[in-house]
Amino acid sequence: MRFDELNLEDAILDGLDAMNFQEATPVQEQTIPVILEGKDLIACAQTGTGKTAAYVLPIINELSKGNHPENSVNAVIMAPTRELALQIDQQIEGFTYYVPVSAVAVYGGTDGVAWEQQRRGLEMGADIVIATPGRLLSYMKLGVVDLSSVSFFVLDEADRMLDMGFYDDIMQVYKQLPPTCQTVMFSATMPPKIKTLANHILKNPEEVEIAISRPRESIMQTAYICYDAQKIKIIDDLFSTSHPQRVIIFSSSKLNVKDLAKTLKRQNFNVGEMHSDLEQSKREEVMKDFKNGKIDVLVATDVVARGIDINDIRLVINFDIPHDPEDYVHRIGRTARGTDGEGLAITFVAPEEQAAFKKIEDFLGKTIYKIPVDPKFGAVPDYVPDVTQKKRGRKPKSHHK
Repeated sequence: MRFDELNLEDAILDGLDAMNFQEATPVQEQTIPVILEGKDLIACAQTGTGKTAAYVLPIINELSKGNHPENSVNAVIMAPTRELALQIDQQIEGFTYYVPVSAVAVYGGTDGVAWEQQRRGLEMGADIVIATPGRLLSYMKLGVVDLSSVSFFVLDEADRMLDMGFYDDIMQVYKQLPPTCQTVMFSATMPPKIKTLANHILKNPEEVEIAISRPRESIMQTAYICYDAQKIKIIDDLFSTSHPQRVIIFSSSKLNVKDLAKTLKRQNFNVGEMHSDLEQSKREEVMKDFKNGKIDVLVATDVVARGIDINDIRLVINFDIPHDPEDYVHRIGRTARGTDGEGLAITFVAPEEQAAFKKIEDFLGKTIYKIPVDPKFGAVPDYVPDVTQKKRGRKPKSHHK
């Protein structure tokens, strides 16, 4: 469907035309009409599907009509990380080129000058506020931001916000909104806690689920069935035979991310690390260096990885099994986004992770190719996920480096 079939104002369509946006993605096609009708919405859609435009365009469209109070905050978009807040802000800047709608992004990890600029933007009543939960609450407590005129409330990557412990912050903000406010939630996954949140804050919502929870066929998916102690040795072997470039290694554990980065740096690889212990300025520096090719290997946790939107990733390595199959799809979806559209994903599966890996295979409806481990690394476990599950129960993962 083309954007000019979506009942958007001419000034919005002119902006889209200038940005060379013509065809709506499935998530945009299904959600824009719902939001334009003023209905609450919960949408399950992953990064890379065009979800930002799916909620930003109808909001800008309604604000551009001039029926909302001036010098007031009319829309609040909450995002889990500073990186995502900045991406949303940049998109809004493009879409509002031909319409008199203002926006300000507020987030933590900044100096006093940025704090002052954000505060001024809020006091002047930017139409749209894009915010991380903690920073928005800080300004609310100072009495800097008035949410009594808000017409649109959006939670982007709601599952990540809950993973990061923002439930109470979200509810505090929500309680300050007028009852007439239209609420929209986007989430890459739909675990029970997301449905609980939706029940608390949405009124008779429309539900949209974009069925893209399968990796692109152009991603070659492989796995090593091995012991924890063999994982780093196999990585070292892979990198010594073929110099790594544009590689992301994911781990669910901050400890593993730090240790892996340290180990690889000792072996003289150009490595960067991304986890929640880093200052915002450091995260931005690492992302910039990775984009520019100064860093060949990025070792990252899932939570921070949401801000990684880079083409031409050649290889994704799962150092451990992600929490659920959809996170696996999200991780390996970082690759095969470049011009040639091809990528490689390698997953390490220790004995206690076999049951979780089998769940991923069941979810995908396919068997992932198991690469034989070189005998020089010693004996390896058999792949018997049903047996290991029964034997090990809930044994915690080893942090062997």
